[in-house]
Amino acid sequence: MNKIAVVFPGQGSQIAGMGKDFYENSAIAREIYDTASNRLGIDMKELCFYPNECLNLTEYTQAALVTTSLAMARTAEAAGLKADVTAGLSLGEYSAIAFAGGMNDRDAISAVRQRGIFMQEAVPAGEGAMAAVLGMTGDQVEQGISAIENVSIANYNCPGQIVITGAAERIQQAEKVLKEQGAKRIVLLNVSGPFHSPLLKNAETKLNEVLEKIQMHPLQIPYVNNVTAEYITDIMKIQPLLVSQITSSVRWQQSVERMIEDGVDTFVEIGPGKTLTGFLRKINRGVKSYNISTWEELETTMEILTEE
Repeated sequence: MNKIAVVFPGQGSQIAGMGKDFYENSAIAREIYDTASNRLGIDMKELCFYPNECLNLTEYTQAALVTTSLAMARTAEAAGLKADVTAGLSLGEYSAIAFAGGMNDRDAISAVRQRGIFMQEAVPAGEGAMAAVLGMTGDQVEQGISAIENVSIANYNCPGQIVITGAAERIQQAEKVLKEQGAKRIVLLNVSGPFHSPLLKNAETKLNEVLEKIQMHPLQIPYVNNVTAEYITDIMKIQPLLVSQITSSVRWQQSVERMIEDGVDTFVEIGPGKTLTGFLRKINRGVKSYNISTWEELETTMEILTEE
């Protein structure tokens, strides 16, 4: 019997057209998109299904991605998908908590809409940056940036891929140092701010005020959080961890390793793209992985899981 983890990607996986086939084929998906549109005053179909300038703006991206991921996930759930644990990378953690029963879908979508606005406003455009460091371990990157002010690790994605974040001029300094110390390549990311950096402390404070007004519900299954890479079963821990996540490192590699250690042998990534599946292959090739980002993939994945 497979032990299944359902996992959700974060910001950066968005793509025009995401979820359109789900909207066309699933009443469940349509209700989630339409409810999000009415709740936020945003035309989610226009935002997600067609090319536009807003989709890659943080204040819109986050709500669009969580709406899409939950529309796909709830459709898969109705088709018989069952999870033993769930997790999400950064923004994806909100979808993971909702799927685990910790908050309702409407509240998750509303919360990330505010989260996106707060993160967008926390650091003026151009003053922050992020970069992927390839070919170094987390320990090596930590040591390399230890003497550089306002630079920290944003993501431990997988072996050989660490993301750093911070003030733009300091990221340039870190790039030079890390290349001298053996980084194979450093890629500046196309993002609008230094996410998961202490520079976003102001956004953390504002998000806490939003989350205080949201009712958390008993978790139906555990989820693994980004900050500590540990299982969460106590709803009282959800809010403080989501607040801390704004300025803390995302321990995705450690989260996946924790789930595998607990016996998870099958991962189902739900949401646009295959980012997490790519990370998984570098973390542990011995586990199975499936994607649900299109209606065709939903049908194929559910057919395979039903037979196993």
